[in-house]
Amino acid sequence: MGHLDLFESVPNFSEGRRAEVIAEIAGAAAHAHILDVDADADHNRLVVSLAGEGPHILDALAASARVATQRIHLPEHSGVHPRVGAADVIPIVPLGEASLAAARELARDLGERIWNELRIPVFFYGYGEKDTLADIRAGRVRPTFGGPELHPSAGAVCVGARRLLLAFNVLLPGLDLKAARALARSLRESGGGMRGVQALVFELPRGTSPSDERIQLSLNLVRLDETAPSAVIAELERRGVEVGRQQVIGLCPAFAALPAAGGRLLEARLGAAAARRGAELCAARGDDEHTRLAGRLEREAAELARIGVDQGELLAGAERMAALVQVLKAAGVLQHELEVMLDVAARGFRSALDRGTLSRHTARIGALDQRLGEVGP
Repeated sequence: MGHLDLFESVPNFSEGRRAEVIAEIAGAAAHAHILDVDADADHNRLVVSLAGEGPHILDALAASARVATQRIHLPEHSGVHPRVGAADVIPIVPLGEASLAAARELARDLGERIWNELRIPVFFYGYGEKDTLADIRAGRVRPTFGGPELHPSAGAVCVGARRLLLAFNVLLPGLDLKAARALARSLRESGGGMRGVQALVFELPRGTSPSDERIQLSLNLVRLDETAPSAVIAELERRGVEVGRQQVIGLCPAFAALPAAGGRLLEARLGAAAARRGAELCAARGDDEHTRLAGRLEREAAELARIGVDQGELLAGAERMAALVQVLKAAGVLQHELEVMLDVAARGFRSALDRGTLSRHTARIGALDQRLGEVGP
């Protein structure tokens, strides 16, 4: 397989309540593969997960930022999440063999395009940049493009490259706001807490949740190889904190999956998106055989998107991704981008298998590794 850089982007928009605006923003991003659309009314925030090669990602993000600029007016915005813009934060994440340097180059191109086309000031953060999102939100830095005054209705946009992270919320029914804020401070890496942990606390509005479930701990785990979500939950339980409902925001890589990530796995959505595109390409052929296959691929896409987090499902997921490459190839619709998406998905599932699974299913693992062109773990 020739090299192709594949990226994920997880743009955050300051809109989580108006269904028609959410649909317009997500629809504009269809230049790339849309993996997930996650709107939160309390935060009044929309998280869209996309994947694709660089030019497709650029076009998708520029188009969705344009719609956000037209449809969101920050002076009228209310929500518990901090924000600086209508298209607030746009991270670009390398997948597979793509590098952080390539993601940063893409982020720089996108920022320049947003400024040139929309005249919205642009801050850069993340890999290779000196400023952090905290610096930007606190007003401590000036935009790289535009400013210092922000756009009167759209604010500014923060663009940057980063590694995969996990955003998830935990409700804390046993704590009041003061105690929860102290807890968040003690968990943050910046406060001497857990490695790669960023934490904020929000008090959800009355009427959106039971009175004992209004304190929300909002976590970003930015170095999942050092601190997995299970480690954070274990730490909360060790401290005697009552852990309420958990919610994954956006998607979760399989190797870091917690139970709340069932049906929200990045690799599963990559495979589902590839199957959907394969169905579209088959349907366009128009003959009976391809039309029937298109129907089967649509059903497969729906099933793949729902893959859970237990080891049996992860192993089967890897096998299904590898098999899908052969199906699309035999049908004559295997585009290079789809092949890379399925390869990244299969390898991601493979990396999430524990020692017990590897030892119990040696024949299946061997066949999978042969398909993936690997020699072993």
